[in-house]
Amino acid sequence: MKIVNGREIAASIKIEIKEDLSKIESKHGLKPKVFTIVASENKESNLYLKLREKACKEVGIDVHHSILPEDTSEDRLIREIKRLNEDKDIHGIIVQFPLPKNISPNKIIDAIDPKKDVEGLNPLNLGKTLAGIEDIVPCTPLAVLTILEKENIQLQGKDIVIINHSNIVGKPLATLFLNRNATVSVCHIYTKDLKSYTKNADIIVTATGKPGLIKGDIIREGAVLIDVGISKVGNTVKGDIDFESVKDKASIITPVPGGVGPVTIACSLKNILRLFKKSLNF
Repeated sequence: MKIVNGREIAASIKIEIKEDLSKIESKHGLKPKVFTIVASENKESNLYLKLREKACKEVGIDVHHSILPEDTSEDRLIREIKRLNEDKDIHGIIVQFPLPKNISPNKIIDAIDPKKDVEGLNPLNLGKTLAGIEDIVPCTPLAVLTILEKENIQLQGKDIVIINHSNIVGKPLATLFLNRNATVSVCHIYTKDLKSYTKNADIIVTATGKPGLIKGDIIREGAVLIDVGISKVGNTVKGDIDFESVKDKASIITPVPGGVGPVTIACSLKNILRLFKKSLNF
């Protein structure tokens, strides 16, 4: 069984982005500028924020934060987004999730200019992906696709199970797989018999946050396992896959941590670069 090194994949992506941005800066004197809006305190979310900021600085992306109080109203947050939408010097906007309970995530995503939508979650960008026009793609699905491509996994004709049906992961990822002629089953909390789906899957992508959900007895021999799940168990971070029980059956597995996570951050940088180039008509 091969354990995917997500940090190595992310490092190679960042080298390419840094070189590309360095050429643009040398020739045109321009650098991309990204704004992250934070309106809630969340340890895991804040850690991801710091890691992404570090990655941005490594490749030459200017990162700025707009820190709003936790009691921020929905209208106040939307006004801040509109201010950034109108600022021609801002090339990307990221709203850090989760949001306070009084704020509708859909309204916030809708408010972001699709031309500055780093996460690729605005309905226009999602709609393009659905239509087979992969422009600004959600970062985690893009990371999963990138890992499979780096590992030379052919998707056409493959039976794939996704255990997640969110707008952030499951739905756009299913679309990406369908665009590549895979047969896709999307499972979730209401799926009656998960094993009946996973047992015959060539590839399983799980993103539930339930440690040990995927065990060796529910996968086929040689399955490719992509673990997007992340949970805190005591002082350790775990994914959805029970590593010990699958290690003798799976052909490829992504670890947690060090698998999909670093590649997701690198893919957010790819989206920033793409938005930056589009703003310059490159």
